Amino acid sequence: MPGSTLPEKNKLPRRGFFKITAIATATSALAMAPGWHLAYAAALTKEQRKKMTPDDILAQMKKGNQRFRQGKESPHDYLAQQKASAKGQFPAAVILSCVDSRAPAETIMDLGIGDTFNARVAGNIANDDILGSMEFACKVMGAKVVLVMGHTSCGAIKGAIDNVQLGNLTGLLARIRPAVDATQYQGERTATNYPFVDAVARKNVEMTMVDIRKRSPVLAEMETSGAIKIAGSMYNLESGVVDFFA
Repeated sequence: MPGSTLPEKNKLPRRGFFKITAIATATSALAMAPGWHLAYAAALTKEQRKKMTPDDILAQMKKGNQRFRQGKESPHDYLAQQKASAKGQFPAAVILSCVDSRAPAETIMDLGIGDTFNARVAGNIANDDILGSMEFACKVMGAKVVLVMGHTSCGAIKGAIDNVQLGNLTGLLARIRPAVDATQYQGERTATNYPFVDAVARKNVEMTMVDIRKRSPVLAEMETSGAIKIAGSMYNLESGVVDFFA
C-alpha cells in the first residue's frame, strides 16, 4: 500500500562478508519465490567456513574491496556481530598488515566482527610472536588464509630506506632492510622517490611470505597439504585497490 513499510520481520538482515559462498545455492533456490527472505547469521559459522576453500575466501576479500571502492559496503550491524560471535569465533583468515591508520584491513575489504584474525605491526613483518599468533589462528582455530598486506607510501619502508635509528624502532626497521637491498629498481633509490618506496614495500611483502614459510614449519606443512594458502597483497592509499598476489 502507498506509504506503507515492510514489517520488521521482513527486513533483510546484513549479508555477511563471508556468508555469500555458503548461501549461494539457497539464494538461487528462493530467488523465484516472491516474499521469501533469507535470515543470515550475523557472524561467520563453523559450517559456513568449512564449505569454503582458501581460494573462495580470497575471492570474497577481492569482492569486499571492490564494494569498498564503489562505496557499496555491506550495512554492518556490528552490535549483532558482537553478540553472535561472543560465544565462539570461526574466522576464515588471519591478516598481517601495517599499523598505518589509513590501511585498516577490515574496512577496506568490507569485513565484519568475527570474519578474520588481525595482526598489525609497522612494516607488516613477521616476528616470533606474530608467527605464533598465525599458527594459533590456523592450526588451532581453523583459519584457511594467511594474508600479508603492505601498502603504498609506507612510513616504515621509508625509515628502512633511510636507515633511521630511533629506540626500539631501529631493530624493527633492520628487519625491513633486506627488502631494500633485494629490490631491483632502475632509478633513484631514496625515501623521497615513491615508486621506489612502493617497490620495496611489495618486495617486503614477498619476503615476509617466504619468511613465514621458512620459520613456521606448522604453517608451511598446512600450505603444502592444501589446508591453508599464504598470499600477499598491496593496498594503494590513493585508489583504494588491494592488489592480491601469490
